[in-house]
Amino acid sequence: MAISAVIPVIDISGDQTEVARQLVQAAEDHGFIYIRNLGKDIAPAAVDEAFDLSKKIFDSPLEEKQRCTIQTNNRGWSGMHSETLDPKNQKVGDFKEAFNFGEFIDGKAQQPLPSPIAPYEPRFNAFADSCHALCTKLLYLLGLGLDVGDFFSSAHATSKGTSGSILRFLRYPAAESTSHSADDVRAGAHSDYGSITLLFRLKGQAGLEILKKDDTWAPVPVCPPGTEDDPSPPILINIGDLLSYWTNGLFRSTVHRVVFPADGGAGGGVAGESNSGTRYSIAFFCHPAGSTLLEPVPSERVKNFNLPEGTPNANPYAERKVMTADEHLYMRLKASYGTLYDEKKK
Repeated sequence: MAISAVIPVIDISGDQTEVARQLVQAAEDHGFIYIRNLGKDIAPAAVDEAFDLSKKIFDSPLEEKQRCTIQTNNRGWSGMHSETLDPKNQKVGDFKEAFNFGEFIDGKAQQPLPSPIAPYEPRFNAFADSCHALCTKLLYLLGLGLDVGDFFSSAHATSKGTSGSILRFLRYPAAESTSHSADDVRAGAHSDYGSITLLFRLKGQAGLEILKKDDTWAPVPVCPPGTEDDPSPPILINIGDLLSYWTNGLFRSTVHRVVFPADGGAGGGVAGESNSGTRYSIAFFCHPAGSTLLEPVPSERVKNFNLPEGTPNANPYAERKVMTADEHLYMRLKASYGTLYDEKKK
């Protein structure tokens, strides 16, 4: 059985100054963080409903999903192999299907929706709003921990303008029903493009791995030790590229992937998790207003930090030049959907 990644589990219901300190330390040391005891932020019932809605999306007729094919605004449906998250190393595109919701305006999705899920538009909007609110809270706490106040959270205020934030539903086909080689992956190795990501997973469904500082891969349990009896699995948070830019690499935008794993206890994977059956996950990628400049925050801790030369897993895009959030997003999307962007679809 593979040795699981060691990722901190933070109870965010505690003293907020202490929670802020813990979040900053975890962002620096790991880039991935479990959070639990969310209170009213996102109830377990809301997560359960979101996964039920996810199945309605992917069970929609193919022609309905194709009518909503993803465009260069990063919204819509993408089928098997249409995205390649690690184009330098993948011979075949990702073994997954996805549906991206962009920002809602006045409760309405600004994109086509498959007819079977159109009646549930308010529920998708409500879940997206809850995710954004939780991200705003976490970003404020990270700013508090760096002594920069609301620097991060204010950049993500909807009043600042449109952003690239995405609520993404994912379905990975069952390993036993998919022809694949030993080198194929469900989602190629990558760091996330935004500021912070919320990842929701279902108990027992294996696959996620992170690249550790020693340049080896480790599986990430859905339920880390001590959370097995929680009403729902803890939300997995990860730091994205933009927080790495803003902190000059102090916060780690950790590389991760989704693989076709061995069953837990059978020579690999996590005990109690399996690669049999279809795998579902939901991610909320939080982005600031598109015009936001990605320059270092006025933090002494950031100012005094020097990224060790040759550090494995350092964010490869942190070139220490000022670009906007939208410019960075476009750069990353074009690398994953090159053909789509070359065709310049609208």
